[in-house]
Amino acid sequence: MTPLEIAEISLRSIAISGTASAIAAMISLPLSFFLCLKDFRGKNLVLEILNSMISLPTVVIGLILYYLLTRTGPLGFLGLMYTPMAMVIGQAILITPLMTIFMERALDSRKEVVEVAISLGASDSQAAQRLFLDSLPGIVSSVLVGFNRAVGELGVALMLGGNIKGFTRVMTTVIALEVSKGEFELAISLGIILVCISLLLTSIVSRMARA
Repeated sequence: MTPLEIAEISLRSIAISGTASAIAAMISLPLSFFLCLKDFRGKNLVLEILNSMISLPTVVIGLILYYLLTRTGPLGFLGLMYTPMAMVIGQAILITPLMTIFMERALDSRKEVVEVAISLGASDSQAAQRLFLDSLPGIVSSVLVGFNRAVGELGVALMLGGNIKGFTRVMTTVIALEVSKGEFELAISLGIILVCISLLLTSIVSRMARA
């Protein structure tokens, strides 16, 4: 495998998992705000369900989406099977509960900011904005946790992407492929590259959030 191929696969991994993380964040942020600021019957049940979904095996999510997106499935007409978009959808579904729980905890730890802001005359939207800014490091950390979960998963990527060379092949699927071929040294090297990518992106984004 050439350095160019490794770079291409690495960039594809970042693009797919980054897109999935962005979609998951857009869902998780308003949901976590709602769960943090609103008291309603069944709130604890919703949190318990989200917590339980965090440990849902990726292969189960992949299997459900495979049934839905395969050519004979209910959503087969969309033609998404074995495409990067199918992988993005699967990863977004996988990490949304994780992001939501982490964001809700980050917001809840700074919840007193809302009461202080309102007591000083701030509107609900201004208080929510203040809460967001105070909780931003925790929110960014939640997104990073989701991204690292997405970029390192295999089940969804393999079942929905198919590991097609030059199209849906990402770092985790190529590592699995090399292991199946007995190329353990290459697989280990690719694993190290994947870890380094994750650590580098985490460090960069964390520094930007603190700036």
